Order: sequence, then structure tokens, then C-alpha cells
Amino acid sequence: MNKPVLVGVLMFALILLVIGYYSYNLVQNSAEVEVCMDFHGLHNCKTAKGATREFALRSATTNACAAIASGVTDSIGCENTPPSKVTWK
Repeated sequence: MNKPVLVGVLMFALILLVIGYYSYNLVQNSAEVEVCMDFHGLHNCKTAKGATREFALRSATTNACAAIASGVTDSIGCENTPPSKVTWK
């Protein structure tokens, strides 16, 4: 293996390590929440993690609404409905 190829491989490995390190820290310093949504007589609960409490809450709400709302209009309506239950973990 010649020197330029070895340097390229080492740089690629270093980049992967940096990405892995920051990804691991993002998950470790995250908020986790369970959100339950009621919409048009349907009920669904989902759990999500996020880097911030706001992101985790929005992600869990979107995931819970995905199973009980059909179409764009219903999805927007469901996501703008206050959750019936929020449990921070």
C-alpha cells in the first residue's frame, strides 16, 4: 500500500470516528418522552428521543399522529392538537 492511499484511509477512519463520537454524545445528552394523542376518536402513544425536550416532544407527537391521522390535513390537525398525556423519561 503506497503512502497516499494509507493517508486517505486514515483520514476516512478519523472522520468516521469523529462522526461516531458526536452522534454518541447527542444520544447520551438527549430527552426522552412518551406522548399519547387522541384524534377523531382514535388513540395512540409513541416514545421518542431528541437532542432537546422540544425536539423529542415534536417527534413523539408526529409519530403518534402518523398512525391515527390520514392525509396531510388530518396529520396537521392531529399534530396541532394538545397531547392527552405526556410522560418525560
